[in-house]
Order: sequence, then C-alpha cells, then structure tokens
Amino acid sequence: MSKAKQIAAKLNGVVGVMNTPFSDTNTIDTHSIRRYIGYYLKNNVCGFLVTAMASEVKKLTLDERLTIVGTAVEETAGKVPVIAGIQAQSQKERLLLTKKYIALGCDGIMVNIPYAKESEFIDQVGEISAHIDGLLMVQDWDFENSGIPLETILTLYTYLENFECLKVEVKPAGVKYSQVIDATKGALNVSGGWASSQMIEGLDRGVNAFMATILPDIYHRIYHLHHSGDRQQAIKFFRKLIPILAFSHQHIDISIHFNKRMVHAQKLFSTANVRQPILLFDKHHIRITEELISEALLLSSTLS
Repeated sequence: MSKAKQIAAKLNGVVGVMNTPFSDTNTIDTHSIRRYIGYYLKNNVCGFLVTAMASEVKKLTLDERLTIVGTAVEETAGKVPVIAGIQAQSQKERLLLTKKYIALGCDGIMVNIPYAKESEFIDQVGEISAHIDGLLMVQDWDFENSGIPLETILTLYTYLENFECLKVEVKPAGVKYSQVIDATKGALNVSGGWASSQMIEGLDRGVNAFMATILPDIYHRIYHLHHSGDRQQAIKFFRKLIPILAFSHQHIDISIHFNKRMVHAQKLFSTANVRQPILLFDKHHIRITEELISEALLLSSTLS
C-alpha cells in the first residue's frame, strides 16, 4: 500500500478544521493552537486540516502560515495526519507553499485551484503532486455549481498515485458524493466540508470523513452511531445541530465569527478575534451566538 493510501485510510471519521487563533496583539496564538489540537485529539478526530478557507488564509503572511502548520505538526506528533491547504493566487506560490509545508512534516497537501480549463487544471495539480511525499487531497469547491467535472476527477485519480482524497464542497454535494464513490468503487476517499449540514445524507451515501471546525465530540457521536447501525439515534443528535448550522452557514465569515466564539467559550482560544476585512458581526449576531453556544455546550456535557 502506498504512503498516500495509508494516510487516506486514516481519514475516516471527523477531521478537525482549525480556525486561526489570534492574540490580543493580532499575532498567531500558538498556545491556542496546541490547546485546540489537544482537545480535538481527546475527542477522537482522525486528522487535522490547517491553513484552509476557515483559517482566514488570505489574510495570513507566509511566515504565519508556516507557524500554524509547524505548530500543528509538532503538537499532533504523528498521532493523526495533518493536511495543509495551499490556497494561493498563482501556481508559483502554490508550489512554494507545497515544498515548505512538506518540509515541515505535513502528511498531505490540499490543493485548491479554480477550475476553468481541464488541461491547465490537470497540469497544475500534477505539478504540485510531484512535490508531495504523502497525500494529495483535491478540494472540489464551488458553492454555485457542481465543481470539477467527474471525468477530470477520474483522470487525476487514474494518473496521480498520491491523489487519494477528494474534499467535496459543491452545490449539490450529495449527488457528487455518490458519483465519485460509484465511479471509483469506493476507492477514492471522499470527505465533506461546508456540506456538513447534509451529514446524515453524506453518511447514507458512504462519505468517509466530515470536516468540523467545532464540536468534534458531537460530530464523532453522530458518525459513530450511524456506522454502528443506529441511524435513528444519529439523526436525533444531528437535528440538535441544525439551529447552529442554519445560523453559522449564512456565510463563511459568519461561520468564522461563530466558531471562534464557540472555541473561546470552551477556553481553547484565548480570544475570539478575527482579521479584517470580514463581514460585520453585530449585537444581534452575538446574542444568537451566545444562546446557541449555551445549548451546544449543554449537549456536549451529556456526552461525557
């Protein structure tokens, strides 16, 4: 079994997608990163995704990205895979980030490249793949359409040995899950990100992993119940998350505000600070957030 397949085989369950914790002085708070990782490891996550869209990655300097990735790799100490996202404006920058992240000891790289022309897309992903000693994860991200064509995904899977994981975040996600799983006979690891609002549907369709920024204990319980055959109990727990998903999934910026306030309330992040520019989070948002956090923490307390 290849190294990439071995890593992908571990990504079955809940993957922690970390927001970036900022200190009072707007610097990277490495102590919060370590607390977050420690808590998520205790709550059975199967891996971590860092420097992704939820990390406010476009507002981070290169040195800040390297600090986040390096701290995550060090703190996990090989217990679970660490995947680093390389969202960037140019192929040159993507290659630079790939090389630096791999040098830090990342288990894999998540590629986020806008899809326009198939040949160019395949060439760019292939060029990055050649520098990865580990897992290549492709982010199929398109909130308006169906994302990367299935034929292109299958071409990449056929020719790139380390392409073993696809993160699906498209509209609609469910059909894409099934198309990929069926076409690869379940051999390609498929994960759901922003589409966690369809977690039960994803589990029914055979999705391997779900990316969760908050509440790993609850997501793990839902995943475990469904996989143990108790679908109705899984649905019962999932429905308790729906008010949070409905509120926080209004926009990626709203979710960042909300999630940071959640982990701050759990004393994992020292602050709930965000970086500008970002959507306004006003007093009404804050009131609803505080109500939902109280309900979520009460639910979490029943699991211990």
